[in-house]
Amino acid sequence: MRLFIALDFDDPVYFQDIQKQMPSDTAKLTLTKTFHLTLKFLGEVHDNKVSELKERLKQVKFEPISAATDKIGVFPDENYIRVVWVGLKDGNKVIELQQSIEKALEGLFPRDNRFHPHITLARVKFVKEKAVFIKKIKDIRLESKEFLINSFKLVKSTLTPEGPVYEDLASFS
Repeated sequence: MRLFIALDFDDPVYFQDIQKQMPSDTAKLTLTKTFHLTLKFLGEVHDNKVSELKERLKQVKFEPISAATDKIGVFPDENYIRVVWVGLKDGNKVIELQQSIEKALEGLFPRDNRFHPHITLARVKFVKEKAVFIKKIKDIRLESKEFLINSFKLVKSTLTPEGPVYEDLASFS
């Protein structure tokens, strides 16, 4: 099964309002329907590893995190745009949690050294006019919003033609 570890953000309307401002006239976008921050993508995991995975995640010390949205950006860069995202202001607590999860999973999964805390707003298929698209993305009015995160989750992702379907397998607080 395809798994990842994530933080949920409980205000979809906030993110949907940002999505409504996105320049769909200059790019082909696939908007995300649920909003989470992936702490670690695990990929395909055999069923017999799931109980050990859950046991290791139970050992991660977690305290509620206050996180505020900050800015909009694109991955991997402005010349080759594949994702539009919202970042977090002072994401140090999220980074510390991600590093604790990495440490807990050592030897079970490869380490991810390129972590950048973000919430995906859209996947980008292609951009007609990059300069115009980037300008419109930068012009989006982003009102910062603070979120209190009380847990992190182990999530199963099933890919379907309509997009991924997520199922929470465990929650850790």
